[in-house]
Parts: sequence; structure tokens; C-alpha cells
Amino acid sequence: MNKGWEQHKLGETLTGFEYGLNTPATDYDGINKYLRITDIDDVSHKFDISHLTSPKLKDDNYLLANGDILFARTGASVGKSYRYSNIDGKVYYAGFLIKAHIKDHFSTNFIFDTTLLPRYHYFVQVTSMRSGQPGINAKEYQKYIIYTPSESEQNKISDLILTIQKLIDLQQRKLEQLKLLEKAHQQKLFPNSFQEKPLLRILHGDNSWWNSYIGEVFTERVDKGSSEKLLSVSITDGVYPFDESKRKNNSSDDKHNYKKVFQNDIAYNSMRLWQGALGVSKYEGIVSPAYTVLKPLPNQNSIFYEFMFKNIDMLHIFQRNSQGLTSDTWNLKFNQLQHIKIKTTNLNSQNKIAKLLIKIEELKNNESNYYHNLMTLKKYLLQKLFI
Repeated sequence: MNKGWEQHKLGETLTGFEYGLNTPATDYDGINKYLRITDIDDVSHKFDISHLTSPKLKDDNYLLANGDILFARTGASVGKSYRYSNIDGKVYYAGFLIKAHIKDHFSTNFIFDTTLLPRYHYFVQVTSMRSGQPGINAKEYQKYIIYTPSESEQNKISDLILTIQKLIDLQQRKLEQLKLLEKAHQQKLFPNSFQEKPLLRILHGDNSWWNSYIGEVFTERVDKGSSEKLLSVSITDGVYPFDESKRKNNSSDDKHNYKKVFQNDIAYNSMRLWQGALGVSKYEGIVSPAYTVLKPLPNQNSIFYEFMFKNIDMLHIFQRNSQGLTSDTWNLKFNQLQHIKIKTTNLNSQNKIAKLLIKIEELKNNESNYYHNLMTLKKYLLQKLFI
């Protein structure tokens, strides 16, 4: 053990371990907040205020204060923890949570951070499964073993973790705003079925739009291949080489019936187009016969149509036109796809819209990478600064 660190049971650092308020939630009254297990964010462990409620019955014995830490005691989220902060306001805690209060000479933030360690998750996994229903009671929580340095050292460590967490929170808000910006532009740069023109217009263009069909801007590519690079398509990654995925290769050894894909083609999963499983290919290769490959006709920008097809309005249209008895069997082949009505514009405007949306997407991806780097840094510090 590191010099100056001491072993403690959690019950030696916290006092109370009291069960929460047993009353149903009601509409939020603007002052009194009710914290339930589902209100604790799975990633940040903060109070998710997107669906605020108030307790039907209010008892100030169940109000949270500085120095309080909550633990989920039952269900799928058993072990989830939360640290109260003044910024959360007047908060009552619900019955499936256990409240404990920090003792003197211990740091609330440091003790809370020990609940983010892999060792804590192992403790939760082992302890909660001793009975059929996952759960950890107050006495069991108190037996969790932690290691602590001096109080001043605890504060230094927890201050560093808290600083990283503040950066993560800020980055998460930026990322959420960029996602909203991207969604708004995708909706406003393309007209829906009730609009003649989009809500946003591109500068220095004629902004003319007209009715068309998908079959008038794309044709189906039916070329067969067998020895080319195997490609796959997903909702999040679009078209990518299959060997870059972690999935097991279940493709047939005989690939003579596989479909060729060329650069700038759009490939899509015929059974999941309505979920957005499509993308413009940067590669030449082949895809499974389960996929459909669209070849752009002259003077068409495939990336423009990729953004159009991923628009929520278009996904609903794809869903309505998919054939099959249940969502598990829905599919949309080119024979049906080609007859779907769209509104399109000239190549110059297509290029400008695609360029703008690509810029927003690149900015979002860069900010997302920074967010994940911060999360990795926090995980690394938790592993290195704690025993």
C-alpha cells in the first residue's frame, strides 16, 4: 500500500445509510425536486433534470445536503452513485436510494470518486447477485473496502478529478449543441413534402427546387464481383471496409453473387434503410446481396442525397414504403425505392449544401473526439491516483 494511505470500510467514512422517501412522483412544482434512480445520469452520475418531478408527500428528513452521497440499492442500476451539489437545489431522494453523509476528516468528492473505480463495480457485481433479485442493502454497502490518504491529499486528488469532470461537462454541452445545430440544418436545408422550398436558402445560388423521384437521380448498380474488398454498412459509420470492424465474418466463401460498389455510390442495408443504415462509399469493393447499391446519375452529388436520406422526414418515408409483416422483416429494394418522390435542386446548390453539412459534421466529430479523450483521461487518472 502507498505510504500514508489507510484502509477503511465505507461505513467508517460515511454515516447514516438511510433509505429514501416512499412516495410517488407528481408533476414538478417548480421548487421541490424528487431524485429517483432513473434521474441519475449513467455516465456523469449527475442529476438529469430533463424530466423533473416532485414528491407527492414531502418530508424534510429526506432532503439532501452538502456531504450527502446516494447509492442505488436495487434493480438493474444497483450500485449507481450520486453526489449532491447545491446547484441541484431542493432535492428529496426516493425509496430505492440509500443516503449516507460524509464524516469528519474525509472528502465527499474523494469518497464519491471511489465509487467510479473498477474495484467498486466488481464489488457491486459480486455483492448484488447473492440473491435472485439484484440488490445491495445499507449494511452491505458499509462493508465496501476503500483506501484513503490524508484529508489534504484527498482534496488535491478530488479537485483534479473534479476539474476534468467540469471540462467533460462543458464539452458534453458543446457536443449536444452541435448535434442540435446539425439536426436543425438537415431539416431546414431540405424541403419536406409540404414545402416547395427549404426554410434555409443557400447564398449566391438560384435556389430552385423541383419534384423528382429517386429513380430519376439514381440507378441501381447490379454489377457482380467476388475478389474485391469486402465492405459493410452501418448507421453510425456508413460504408467502411469490413476488416475494420470487430464483427465475425459470416460472409459466404462463394462471393460470385456479391454486388460491386464504386466510389460515390450509395450503399444501403435494404432491411434497415428506414433506420439510416446507408452511406456514400469512399472505396471500391463488394457488399452482400442483402444490400442495395445506388449509382448516381450525371450532375448529382451523392453526399447531398446521403444527408437528404438521413433526414428524419425521409426516414419516415422509407419506413412507410418498406415491405414486410413486422419491423424485423421490413425491406426496401430499388424497385420500390425508385418510385419515392423527393424534391431536389441543381448541382451547384447540392454541392454547397453538402459542403456546409460536411463542415458541421467534421466539427461535431472533432468535438466528439475531444470529449472521448477527456473521458479516457479521467479513467486513467482514476486508475493511477487511487488504490
